[in-house]
Amino acid sequence: MDTDRRLRIALLSYRSKPHSGGQGIYVRHLSRELVTLGHQVEVFSSPPLPELDPGVKLTHIRNLDLYREPDPFRTPRLREFRSPVDALEWGLMCTAAFPEPLTFSLRAWHHLRSRLDEFDVVHDNQSLGYGLLGLREELKRRGIPLVATVHHPITVDRDLELAAARQAGDRWKQLSLRRWYAFCRMQARVARQLPWLTTVSQASRDEIVRAFGVRAQRLRVIGVGVDEETFAPGSSDEAVAGRVVAVASADVPLKGLNDLIEAVAKVAAERPVELVVVGAPRPGGAADQAITRLGLSGVVRFVQGLTDEALAALFRSAQAAVVPSRYEGFSLPAVEAMACGKPLVVTTAGALPEVVGPDGLAALHVPSGDVDALARSIGRLLDDGELARRLGEAGRKRVVEQFTWRLTASRTAQWYSEAVDSTNGRAG
Repeated sequence: MDTDRRLRIALLSYRSKPHSGGQGIYVRHLSRELVTLGHQVEVFSSPPLPELDPGVKLTHIRNLDLYREPDPFRTPRLREFRSPVDALEWGLMCTAAFPEPLTFSLRAWHHLRSRLDEFDVVHDNQSLGYGLLGLREELKRRGIPLVATVHHPITVDRDLELAAARQAGDRWKQLSLRRWYAFCRMQARVARQLPWLTTVSQASRDEIVRAFGVRAQRLRVIGVGVDEETFAPGSSDEAVAGRVVAVASADVPLKGLNDLIEAVAKVAAERPVELVVVGAPRPGGAADQAITRLGLSGVVRFVQGLTDEALAALFRSAQAAVVPSRYEGFSLPAVEAMACGKPLVVTTAGALPEVVGPDGLAALHVPSGDVDALARSIGRLLDDGELARRLGEAGRKRVVEQFTWRLTASRTAQWYSEAVDSTNGRAG
């Protein structure tokens, strides 16, 4: 295997929101570091488009952009329909399904089929749509591998939301969720047919094996990273007394935001506290209702659209950061907070213990969904400055040693080279 090989990489991402959710962040930082290592990267994305660094080419794969802000679930004008895939996208949305993984994969196949000789490897970022199977056959004839990243199986999101709907006795919500997440069956079928898959943690690997039926030996674990220069510790006087920061890219049961709000109410009964959430509550959703019910409108505030620099400054202003998720395939917010030298409270869900290390190293662990334990651990970090300092320093050290984008890119490039050699029948 030639580890010094300079590769031409097509990186596919069906949506790449720049500052929330992991996919756009992954695309931006991985592509930048691959270019820094000497590779050529072209990103193919539909809206929302990523922010990319100099040296990375962006090709816009047009879609109907049906979920754009501020008019999600919009009705396109007739002149916007230019192909059968446009009609398919609109029709699926009208039947309450989420069409983007499928329709992006079909458009990417159509777009790339005349350009395949320009690339050495094609890398899909979790669309796992049926169009990839057609693309794979054309790539195979040219000896070019198709590889894919599965951050975590979206079946986890589906199952947690269905459980919440069942608990609420909302049968209509259960039906609509099953329809929305119907694409999970497609993703499982496609994943089982792709020989080169990577994921971001051992916990995510185990869940993919369970949920998608993929053989474990076909999954390479390559953790993601953080920009350790932007996300860096500040001076001790930057911290605001009582401030707790959390990132919730979506107000869904998976992220445990309602658990955190309930815990903060308990903390607020004993000491001054402020919760700053990077994200937005769903109007009338569980978090919104909890804030009103608990009288926390002056305690909890939400911020959105932060740049990396602004997010890092927010972490530095906190006394503690919290990841209250019911499941995490990795957790970029955890490593970003650790990189800023901030102590964490995390649940034991999914990959979080794998990312932050043993209880008491860089974070305090609590059981997922245990509001009382969450409140006690937050209060402990607010009260014990020495403990907070020790956890913060250990977290920063762990990130620098294990979770940088340069390491992610180096390991990914090695994986690409193995896939290229295998596809061409060369020994490693």
